[in-house]
Amino acid sequence: MYKYLMTLIVGLLLGAEISACSSSQSKSDDSALPKVEAKANLKFAQKQLRYYLQQHTDTTRFPRSVNSNGMVRLVKANDWTSGFFPGELWYIYEDTGEPFWKDKAAAWTASLRKQQYNTGTHDVGFMMNCSYGNGYRLTDNPDYKNVLLQSAKSLASRFNPKVGVIKSWDWTDWKYPVIIDNMMNLELLFKATEISGDSTFYHVAKTHALTTMKNHFRPDGGSFHVVNYDPETGDVIWRRTRQGYADSSTWARGEAWGLYGFTMAYRYTKDQRFLKQAQKIAHFILTNPHLPDDYIPYWDYNDPAIPDAPRDASAAAIMSSAFLELSTYVGEQDKLTFQKASAKILNNLSSPTYRAKKVGANNGFILNKSVGSKPEHSEVSVPLVYADYYYVEANTRYLNLKNGNSILK
Repeated sequence: MYKYLMTLIVGLLLGAEISACSSSQSKSDDSALPKVEAKANLKFAQKQLRYYLQQHTDTTRFPRSVNSNGMVRLVKANDWTSGFFPGELWYIYEDTGEPFWKDKAAAWTASLRKQQYNTGTHDVGFMMNCSYGNGYRLTDNPDYKNVLLQSAKSLASRFNPKVGVIKSWDWTDWKYPVIIDNMMNLELLFKATEISGDSTFYHVAKTHALTTMKNHFRPDGGSFHVVNYDPETGDVIWRRTRQGYADSSTWARGEAWGLYGFTMAYRYTKDQRFLKQAQKIAHFILTNPHLPDDYIPYWDYNDPAIPDAPRDASAAAIMSSAFLELSTYVGEQDKLTFQKASAKILNNLSSPTYRAKKVGANNGFILNKSVGSKPEHSEVSVPLVYADYYYVEANTRYLNLKNGNSILK
């Protein structure tokens, strides 16, 4: 399949486009950054993670959430959320520089090694980039590089050039479903081109982003969760939701995935279309009449139960991290707007309303009140590992900007 893709995808890559495929970030003047106790937030995260590690020593069973019986929901390496916990450990190593965290991160990352050959899910991007990707970024371990490249080949094998997107799910009777979440998995492909020079991955990722931009969004910037395509013609069959309130509604975490995904796509491509799309999504979020005063969104922007609908801390954490990066690509006015939004979210997530009230509480998770899939009555108002991951990432990014560094070291 990989060789097949090589022959189908345009092989000519302009020199400017090659040089644009870089993760370099603009530096930021920290003087205007709104105040966030990011160092203290990471210190608390460190204590929670240390507590969790003391309670759970099996590195093949990854924390995902908390079950109704109050016990931690543990998952195997092939679960889509498996890479987030190792990713948190890598971020704490980045913050502290302590060998303890490097060793723990490496041990939990190693348990995902076989997933580099997993061609049955688009989430191999989440699984391997959050773990091996952060590990490679911080250590330059050549073995991690090889794993990332094989993981990218596995992900690229799900790309259909006729449709122009990577297929999300194989387990439905839908012909070719693609979910907005899939934007996040593109970072693995962009990174693969960056570290290998093979432009195939870049073209798959960019094509997917352009197709998603065309078909997943409404004129106001709100997004559809699922688009089902005809795999033979590339035509859209229908647009629906699975985890949102309604087909016509905007699911909060899906919108956050879009914000983050298009911001990241701009980082690697410098394509202005992606920057404009990210800004449009940001405008939808920040001007939405149903965005609460604390900027922690309801699980769906159109749930008629608002203001009594559940909040979603996971969507907020993703938004905070994305807003910080987006602020480095825009003019001064938008820069301040996005940095204020990110800081407001981080400060509120760090309050007792959303964060564990003491070390050891919340089963060792950092945040509470996230929503997985409300229509399926699954993981509603509970801790979720990806909420913690993006919370730790956002605080790390904040410190990088405050210290005058690139948002990603």
